[in-house]
Amino acid sequence: MPRPLGELEDAVMTRVWQWNRPVTVREVLEDLQQERSIAYTTVMTVMDNLHQKGWVRREAEGRAYRYTAVSTRAAYSAALMNEAWSTSDNPAAALVAFFGMMSAEQREALRDAVRIVQHDDESASGTAPGPASEPEPADRAAAPGSAGAPAPAPAPPAGDEDSAARRDEPGR
Repeated sequence: MPRPLGELEDAVMTRVWQWNRPVTVREVLEDLQQERSIAYTTVMTVMDNLHQKGWVRREAEGRAYRYTAVSTRAAYSAALMNEAWSTSDNPAAALVAFFGMMSAEQREALRDAVRIVQHDDESASGTAPGPASEPEPADRAAAPGSAGAPAPAPAPPAGDEDSAARRDEPGR
């Protein structure tokens, strides 16, 4: 599991991810210097640290290196979310609380992601999507702490991520 990137590591990795090509210390330095005063050796050290931690790979080019991201920002974010979720003593409650913090746009992105994963699962198993792929309102879990709410299960069954996110939408 990755540790969260430090502030300067994140600034460097943001550029590496955005540019999506091999980059040099000089290129990153020049871009960072538009926002802050920073030394070449500082950026070089951070990029070497990122290489040692496995975030970037590097190839020699003359006396310098070109650095390339090993994974995407999305994969990094997903790993951080997975680590935070998996350390909870009540993962279902943690997910419900997390979904409750989401904006409408984030919940829509979540629904889209769940549909993609469900479609991939259905394709892998050879089953066709059916009406059971969308839970009925009665299947929705009540929010933790609400009156008469059952205690959430340790791990939500397939589809509960989508229904928990929909529960907080206006009109539902």
